[in-house]
Amino acid sequence: MIPPAFLQDLLARADIVEIVGRYVQLKKAGINHKGLCPFHGEKTPSFIVSPTRQTYHCFGCGVHGNAIGFLMEHAALSFPDAVRELAQQLGMAVPEDERSPQEREQAAQARAKQTTLTEALARAAEHYRKQLKATPRAVDYLKRRGLTGEIAARFGLGHAPPGWRTLAGVFPQYDDAVLEESGLVIAQGDDEAERKRYDRFRDRIMFPIRSVQGEVIGFGGRVLDSGEPKYLNSPETPVFVKGRELYGLHEARQALRAKGYALVVEGYMDVVALAQLGFENAVATLGTACTEEHVRKLLRFTESVVFSFDGDAAGRRAAGRALEASLPHASDTRSFRFLFLPPEHDPDSFIRELGSDAFEAAVQAAVPLSRQLLETAREGCDLTTAEGRARMLAQAKPLWSALPDGALRRQMLGEFASAGQLPVADLTQLWGGAAPVAQEPRPASPAARPPLRRPLARQPIRQPADNAAWVLAAHCEAWERLSGAQHEFLCGLDSWHGEFFRWLDREVHEQGFMPWAVLQAAAASEEWLAQLSAIMARDPDLQPPPEELPDIVDQAWKAEKVNEATRVKAEVMAALTRPRS
Repeated sequence: MIPPAFLQDLLARADIVEIVGRYVQLKKAGINHKGLCPFHGEKTPSFIVSPTRQTYHCFGCGVHGNAIGFLMEHAALSFPDAVRELAQQLGMAVPEDERSPQEREQAAQARAKQTTLTEALARAAEHYRKQLKATPRAVDYLKRRGLTGEIAARFGLGHAPPGWRTLAGVFPQYDDAVLEESGLVIAQGDDEAERKRYDRFRDRIMFPIRSVQGEVIGFGGRVLDSGEPKYLNSPETPVFVKGRELYGLHEARQALRAKGYALVVEGYMDVVALAQLGFENAVATLGTACTEEHVRKLLRFTESVVFSFDGDAAGRRAAGRALEASLPHASDTRSFRFLFLPPEHDPDSFIRELGSDAFEAAVQAAVPLSRQLLETAREGCDLTTAEGRARMLAQAKPLWSALPDGALRRQMLGEFASAGQLPVADLTQLWGGAAPVAQEPRPASPAARPPLRRPLARQPIRQPADNAAWVLAAHCEAWERLSGAQHEFLCGLDSWHGEFFRWLDREVHEQGFMPWAVLQAAAASEEWLAQLSAIMARDPDLQPPPEELPDIVDQAWKAEKVNEATRVKAEVMAALTRPRS
């Protein structure tokens, strides 16, 4: 971990006007500096940099933070990488962290392994790019698909030659284990001395898959002519996990903010073709269904997501999986929509035949999550019969329960009541005591197990969720003391608590544990930091110890159920006492 004293010294030495000014043209405006916001499209400057406070703030899109936060946001760097980048710019050396020598050695080995793999993949990507230029057949194929050399260069497209061992001319040691670990080479046989090795990708158009930071972490290859499989992905490796990565996200970061939404399509070629036609905000999953991890990653850049699918049965099934991944994140300030194209079109052909304006209009008319939720629940149900309506409500209950508490969840209760021909009060009573149902592959919710019974050493000062946030901010390693169900419960909380716990879940997974000072700097641009800082300012002698965290979470869960029961009772009483028209 980076010592807090070093972070304070680093930020004290940094001049945020100079740091931001390397990427944004700033002009003096009184005591501040002003420029066009680099995080969303605008024509009138609303991006303010304050040398007095050493912060930036955009009055257009609301982003704000310090010098470290700017580098994290603008360059999509992790917190440690942003600290190292800023330290390097200032000529400072990041000191050793407080981990044990064994932990530091393990972390160094993991970083070295990752660097070795990404360097090998980058070298292969450069080779494939050169091969594309030297292969007229491959160039002609891309031209027939309407792609220019400029767009091919932007996405780093290449061509894998048809030979079985062409990478042997690129890497001095074709039997290097790194080539196999990175997924570039396939090795067959148990005897190491006699194992047969050959290139995984042969005679294919190559699409480099980049991390958000821009490192090549894998490839997708498409056959030029006939052949199976049509698309071939890199296998999962230490740097590439299909369920977490989105093709084109690195290239789409700025467009996501400028367009205001992410467009999730089905394949690499759709992403590249849409960028060619002006929709640079398109990304694609990598041969897998959309996951919650994909949704969480997109929500780091935009609050609005549009999923584009074919209108056939397979497209409807894919929409169902995307819906399930989106439900836990469908807060009242976010938008998820579903675009179903005619069977004869993909996004590329639709735009080429009908034009960009028609496609933009189709996006704006896409099915909102609320309507898709109703359609999914109704699937296979005859709503003209009581049995069909009962089945619809049974299918709807786990979907509705996955929604976070808020106005949308309460409105959907009324929608389902209407579709099921039940009074809202009856459906509230039917569903009111149900605990939220976690979506696969998430762990079971807290309702699926009895609450822990360990006695508490001291009573919480305010609401249990405050105490849980207090403990985790001071001792984020306590996150590992909780079960998967408790993680799910905390991340599903409403208000700022859930936002903090979701952020912490992601940061612990990606960056590891961090002390409060480091967490505070990493979260400088988060709106919930003010509430968390107020809690951290309490008397530290009153802070519950980390070992009590599981009990505190159980208390928070019980309190949430009591609050929910109270709300339901109030709604029922209001419905019963409401004058009839």
